[in-house]
Amino acid sequence: MNNFEFYNPVKVVFGPGEIAKTGIEAAKIGKKALLVTYQEHSFFQGLIDRITLLCKNSGVEVIPFFEITANPLIGQAQKGVEACKKYGIEFIIGLGGGSAMDAAKAVAAGVKYPGPLWGMVASRHHGTSFNFPHEALPMMMIPTLAATGSEMNCCGVITNEATTEKSYFWDPCLYPKVSIVDPELTCSLPPYQTACGVADTISHVLEFYINGLEDTYLNNRIQESVMRTCIEYGLKVLQNPNDIKARGQLQWASILAQNGISQPGNGWTPMHQIGHVLSARYNLAHGASLSIIMPAWMKVLSHKRPDRYETFAVNVCDISAQGKTKQELIVAGIEFFRNFLQSLGVPITLSQVNIPGSEINHIIADAVRISFGPDNMLSCVPPVSPEEAKNVLRAAI
Repeated sequence: MNNFEFYNPVKVVFGPGEIAKTGIEAAKIGKKALLVTYQEHSFFQGLIDRITLLCKNSGVEVIPFFEITANPLIGQAQKGVEACKKYGIEFIIGLGGGSAMDAAKAVAAGVKYPGPLWGMVASRHHGTSFNFPHEALPMMMIPTLAATGSEMNCCGVITNEATTEKSYFWDPCLYPKVSIVDPELTCSLPPYQTACGVADTISHVLEFYINGLEDTYLNNRIQESVMRTCIEYGLKVLQNPNDIKARGQLQWASILAQNGISQPGNGWTPMHQIGHVLSARYNLAHGASLSIIMPAWMKVLSHKRPDRYETFAVNVCDISAQGKTKQELIVAGIEFFRNFLQSLGVPITLSQVNIPGSEINHIIADAVRISFGPDNMLSCVPPVSPEEAKNVLRAAI
């Protein structure tokens, strides 16, 4: 484990019915809020009306900003910045899944940012062409999907529609002041979005589990618990969408996966770098891009870290080691995980989302341009070459 500093100042108000506290918590932040959510929001118009009324009753004016799409765009954030300046906005409310919350962060930072907004995005991980934000309007997050954990971290992901580049921006100024995490808000989600959220949550810890440092015993046990929780409760929620207790388990798991507690002093996210290219080029749901990459990555690269994959099979997939060789355990664990993703209803091959094998060279070229280092390798333990990354996608066809 590397040296690290851990800091997370987010207040989380968690539990069924806690949405009722929105106005009280909002009034502690300011008097005028920009509500950032989706262009298509009719499916939770009642929730928007309730939040607006709760805020009004606490003396907070809410200005709607319904401009965000899945895989939010830097141009949408720029429009949000202009709205903030026009209306004298004091703080931002992000309502929705990771796309809405990440866009809310981009807007909050953009109001204070001294240059073009894309300048705050790490679109060249090995370069110095970006300057992270260091100031932002205060934020409240209200997640309606268990997935990204954006409600309790200081990171966002956004796409440049002009260049089809998708990458990260982060800084401590992007921690929300408070997040209202009410599992009841996730009950109306379509099954596919719920399933993508489960896959996304798993990916956030699986990255560090199979691609991170070796000396991280406690981190790995937390990561295993998050993955086991998703496996245990993911199918339960799909079978009974109104199972609030199961929804709560998934929502807290998604937060622990990405609030820093499960991976301090550890690693990078190489699978996400390829997933971001898939999302940016083909407008795939983020969780779907990762459900395609994860099992293929494991199949192609497990030989590099057999001990870790063996532990994954036993501790996460609950496969008995009795009578099996190490390689048989590894294969069984990967097959169990692939079958689990398939049972969720998320794609596990490129062909399922109509991406032909002829696109592989273009996909990896984008990943190299955006995410690979000056040594032409993708940061990982051990590092991954462009050819190995292509082999992963070939295995995903």
